[in-house]
Formats: sequence, C-alpha cells, structure tokens
Amino acid sequence: MQGSRAGVDIHDQSYRVAIKSAIKARFTQAEVIDPIELHPDAGLSYGPEEARRVLLELAEEAARADVLIAYLPEASMGTAVEMWQAYRAGKLILTISPLAENWVVKFLSTRVFPSLEAFESFMAEGELEKLLDGCEFDNSSAWIKMLMCPCSSVE
Repeated sequence: MQGSRAGVDIHDQSYRVAIKSAIKARFTQAEVIDPIELHPDAGLSYGPEEARRVLLELAEEAARADVLIAYLPEASMGTAVEMWQAYRAGKLILTISPLAENWVVKFLSTRVFPSLEAFESFMAEGELEKLLDGCEFDNSSAWIKMLMCPCSSVE
C-alpha cells in the first residue's frame, strides 16, 4: 500500500472516509471492505512472506467483489494487479484518477472519475444503481468492495 513511493511509508488515507460515506449513503446494506481496516499499518510491519500473502489475498478479493473502487491519483502497481483481477472476473471497476489515458485505467475501468468530487456526485445521483441494473445480484444488498491505492489527494 505504497502507491508510487520507493520507501516503506504510505500516503494520507483520509479519502477512504469520503468514498465509504458515498457508498453507504446509497447502499446501506453494502459490505464495504477496505484493506486499510484489515491492515492498519498498511503491512509495513509484515515480513516478506506475510506481505506476499496479503498482496495476493487482496488481488483475489478484488476478483470476488461486485464492484471495485480504485483511487489512483498516481500509479500503483498493487492497485493495477487488483484491477486486472477484477477485470478478468468481469466486475465493475470504478476508478477515481486523473490518469485517464493510462492504459490500465483507460482499458480496465468501467468508469473513470477525474476527482473524488466527481465520484461523490455520481454516487449521489444514483448512477451506480443504473450500472448495476442487469447484474446478477440484488442491488439492495450488493457487496461492494472498496480497494484503493493509498495515495494522497491530488491538489
């Protein structure tokens, strides 16, 4: 959970609250799975074997989610792997990123939002429900997985 950082530190995680709130406002029954809640120190204290296990488990979780939400103000190899897994499993991928021309973002995403505010508007206007129409699960209890790159907000 390092985004594009070369070191072992992580970026600000405050964006997660806004995304989770936007989901829960429309889908009160949704199960939102946030990796930072599962791994509060973003795995920085993990040894190599545990870190590898977590990376692979999160990629598998992405493939099991109904909806993957990727927050990418900068490139993240881990999130790219998760997006690939979700894409291969035929899942909806909502990406919040200014990297609209990045091939992973452009070709794997169902929708791309240039900002967190644009995503919040999309959710508030009920647009996700329209995307979910025709999917093979009950929209009122859809399991929505929130899986995002731990990058700071783009100014």
